[in-house]
Amino acid sequence: MSDIAASDFRHPRRFVRLDTILRLRWLAVLGQLATIFIVSQGLDFDVPIVPCVTIIGFSALLNLVLQITFNPVHRLEPAYAAALLAINIAELAALLVLTGGLQNPFSFLFLAPVLISATALPTRFTIALGLLAIACATALGFFHLPLPWNGDEPLVLPPTYMTAVWLSIVLAIGVTSLYAFQVTEEARKLSDALAATELVLTREQHLTQLDGLAAAAAHELGTPLSTIYLISRELEGTTQGDKLDEHTRNDLKMLREQARRCRDILAKITQLSSRDTSFDRMPLSSLIEETVAPHRDFGIVIKVRIALADDPEPVGVRNPAILYGVGNILENAVDFAREKVEVNAWWNTDVVEIIVSDDGPGIPPDILKRIGEPYLSRRRTNDEQNGRDGLGLGVFIARTLLERTGARVSFTNRVFPAHGAVVTIVWPRDGFETTEIPSTSLS
Repeated sequence: MSDIAASDFRHPRRFVRLDTILRLRWLAVLGQLATIFIVSQGLDFDVPIVPCVTIIGFSALLNLVLQITFNPVHRLEPAYAAALLAINIAELAALLVLTGGLQNPFSFLFLAPVLISATALPTRFTIALGLLAIACATALGFFHLPLPWNGDEPLVLPPTYMTAVWLSIVLAIGVTSLYAFQVTEEARKLSDALAATELVLTREQHLTQLDGLAAAAAHELGTPLSTIYLISRELEGTTQGDKLDEHTRNDLKMLREQARRCRDILAKITQLSSRDTSFDRMPLSSLIEETVAPHRDFGIVIKVRIALADDPEPVGVRNPAILYGVGNILENAVDFAREKVEVNAWWNTDVVEIIVSDDGPGIPPDILKRIGEPYLSRRRTNDEQNGRDGLGLGVFIARTLLERTGARVSFTNRVFPAHGAVVTIVWPRDGFETTEIPSTSLS
């Protein structure tokens, strides 16, 4: 089976485009200006316009400097992106100091920079920004100007209510940021896992294409090699009575022997596809044998049982996705088995089924509920002991590829007192026999 090194799919460092940050900052500038205009002119509230506009102008000036200095497609290092988000928090805190502190309903905008960080920046920066936002919200509970109001007396809210507002802001920052981080992380892992699946499928397709190319080459080269062999033999026979030096006769003999050797090698290659069906199709028994053969010499007994049926044996396309998927599941069974792995297959007019079972410890209950998710692994192999960590992608890739061919894959454990894992793969028979080789696109 194709191997994917852990270094090929480590999560890359997270970078944010400067243009993305600038767009958000410009949106904040326009929103703040519109809010001040509506509150002061539309609602006729007493707002400290000059200090507020000064703070907003500083934000706009910073945007202009960054837009002129750097290319918009420039990707910011996480530290610089976090610094810009921290400036956003500080600017919002300064505006809230002038407009009522936590009494201002816009105080919940502290959540926005932290939420952006949770979806785009490493965890440590998100935690730092969350703490900064909480510190600013806490300070605003004690230090702020009165909330702009149109009455003669300023609006004063009870301390209990203000404490509840502060607590709701803190909880919103924590809970929402954690949720956004988890969703984004799962989406990123799924994207990386699908990229790995696409790479595996591409490799398997290349191997299948090489097999076909070898058979075609053997067929095409057979005729010229036969011609060379016959001519060399005729030359050797016609020169027996001539006075040729020993070196020339040896050359003719070697030419004939090497041509015959090439014909024998090509004949062996041709025999690889000498089945009753064409090279690009294979019966179920051949599919199982091809996936089982690489794992027979690892000290684990592999028993293959193919149930006889009145219906003819199903013959499907030589599909790299099926070969890799079944092979990967079998490889897992061999890795975890103690002594024996069983591969059972049967079919009827409606379905084709392959069952792979082992006598190992079985699948832990917490893993069984999540089996098939990317980056889910408890395997400890020789590679891992030598410092190469498994990605936990094998089952995900196998299941994804098999399900794309129309199969239904289920994972269970044997019923006590027996022990071991059981993987059942079921295709609709018409789907198995007509499934085309899939493209490498997983979109």
